[in-house]
Amino acid sequence: MPVFLLVLLAMLEFGFMFLHHLTLEYATREGARAGAAMANGSVKDQQCGTGGTLGAASVDPLIIAAVQRVLESPGSQVDVANIQEIDIYKANASGEQIGSPNVWYPKNATTGTTYNIPCQTPVTGLDFKEQSVGWAASGRQNGPTPDSLGVAITYTYQFRTPMGGILRLIRGGSPAWAQITMTDRTVMALEPTN
Repeated sequence: MPVFLLVLLAMLEFGFMFLHHLTLEYATREGARAGAAMANGSVKDQQCGTGGTLGAASVDPLIIAAVQRVLESPGSQVDVANIQEIDIYKANASGEQIGSPNVWYPKNATTGTTYNIPCQTPVTGLDFKEQSVGWAASGRQNGPTPDSLGVAITYTYQFRTPMGGILRLIRGGSPAWAQITMTDRTVMALEPTN
């Protein structure tokens, strides 16, 4: 009976882990899709009646907003407080990171930063703040040979079943045995302009 319960707990825990990973995968895909569509911010804003552009300063906050919408959507079990960082980076043809990423960390403040986007409602309440800029949005190329943009999330998964407690007991009480670090990334080419 104890072996059966242990196998059952392991199966349940794997199911929870898989669900969290699918959510992270969807979040990085949405962020990369948003970044690919906006490129360097020089693309025309379709919702702007004057035909203005978004501007480079608006691109990364909108990428993070797209990621956050997925992470906080109904049905998502991902705990945003356990996101270690979100990276936005330039990628080569095989999807590997080139240079330093733009790193966003979870905020500890209760109030979010407001980013004013031309011709749109301001993006408010981002749960993340930009820590460093390695690849400025203004330098992204979306001409005949467009750059590739990657979005990566690093997340600490906390065990949901008593399996974490059992592993801690077996391994001498270390809390590290009740969590797993998950990462996911998506790379997309910037949409070329005519």
